[in-house]
Amino acid sequence: MVKLTLYGVNPSPPVRAVKLTLAALQLPYEFVNINISGKEQLSAEYLKKNPEHTVPTLEDDGHFIWDSHAISAYLVSKYGQNDALYPKDLLQRAVVDQRLHFETGVVFANGIKAITKPLFFNGLTRIPKERYDAIVEIYDFLETFLAGQVYIAGDQLTIADFSLISSITSLVAFVDIDRVKYPRIIEWVKRLEQLPYYEEANATGARELETILKSTNFTFAA
Repeated sequence: MVKLTLYGVNPSPPVRAVKLTLAALQLPYEFVNINISGKEQLSAEYLKKNPEHTVPTLEDDGHFIWDSHAISAYLVSKYGQNDALYPKDLLQRAVVDQRLHFETGVVFANGIKAITKPLFFNGLTRIPKERYDAIVEIYDFLETFLAGQVYIAGDQLTIADFSLISSITSLVAFVDIDRVKYPRIIEWVKRLEQLPYYEEANATGARELETILKSTNFTFAA
């Protein structure tokens, strides 16, 4: 019997990426909410599980894994009935890995964290214009990646889609996706919204995050 525990918070994009993976694999798990505002992630108990004190953290049979990309790849590799979500073919996997690294180093780092860290921890509600421009550039890249294919890393659904949809549906709280300029992104989002587990695994948390972000009354500098 598989006994998995996921530690995190629903508004977190990386947590939602893992929840999408778990749902796609139809894996049962216990979800433990971490009180970030109460600094539970800095407790001695949590630091034993994850010394980087980040979410999500996955517990599997007494072993702890953190970083959403590592967790998702692990889950598919260990529990997937096939390799569709994380292909074993080296070329196909390289494309998926590139998209995952793009999400980490560009989308999350430059798009989300560069805004939310000063917003939440320093109360800086006036966001520099270059952060707006960075999000537009992310959308430009994504629209290019989707040329000639229906999913982000090809013609089949992968963990790269889960990773990126969780972040892109968070970025819209800052910059809407222009339906005319980015038709491929719009169709890709619609396609993922049709997944039977999408609402619970991603949409609910994305709305929670948007509500939190909008409550700060942030603005972009001209």
